[in-house]
Amino acid sequence: MTWIILVQIILLGIGLSMDAFSVALTDGLTYVDINKKRSFFIASVFGLFQALMPLIGFWLVEIVEVIAGEVIGAKAGEIASKVVVWLAFGLLLLIGFKMLIESVNEKTKPKEEKKQRHFSIKEIIFYGFITAIDALAAGVACHADLSTTSTIWLHVSIILLLTFSISLVGLFLGKRIMKILKGSYEVTGIIGGIILMLLAVWVVLSHYIPALGF
Repeated sequence: MTWIILVQIILLGIGLSMDAFSVALTDGLTYVDINKKRSFFIASVFGLFQALMPLIGFWLVEIVEVIAGEVIGAKAGEIASKVVVWLAFGLLLLIGFKMLIESVNEKTKPKEEKKQRHFSIKEIIFYGFITAIDALAAGVACHADLSTTSTIWLHVSIILLLTFSISLVGLFLGKRIMKILKGSYEVTGIIGGIILMLLAVWVVLSHYIPALGF
């Protein structure tokens, strides 16, 4: 283990955590009942998923290679990487568009009929999953780059800590922006929907242009 490898792992962790940061920012913008306990829960879920997905991708390739050989394992890894990236793109784009349309519609309703967005454990777990889907591809790449399985645990630990910390920053910024906008929930919802749609595009671009994903 050299300092260069450590820096590479940290940059990878930062790149992967950008998805979680964007969604955490959206949650901070749109949830009206976020407190300290819920903020830590959201950051923990995002960190856990972002750390687990590369590990799953790594071991999936490992299992395929043991069963079918290295060539087939590598090919399966490439196919899986492309599938999960486009799946993440589709889900994030759909959710972002839905949030955008709903927020625009809410803006036209009378004040007494407007609905606010409240904290939901199921929703947080779902967001944690879809923002981490593309991290499976990172696990596949790690398998190609690592000669032993020991370094993958360092990857996982650093990704978890970085995603947790960066998600907390995203939540804090989202809450601050909401205060600046004086609780204009329709506007924050529109901003959140746009962020998710842009994130969907970024997921694809960062996969095909590696420099964007560090």
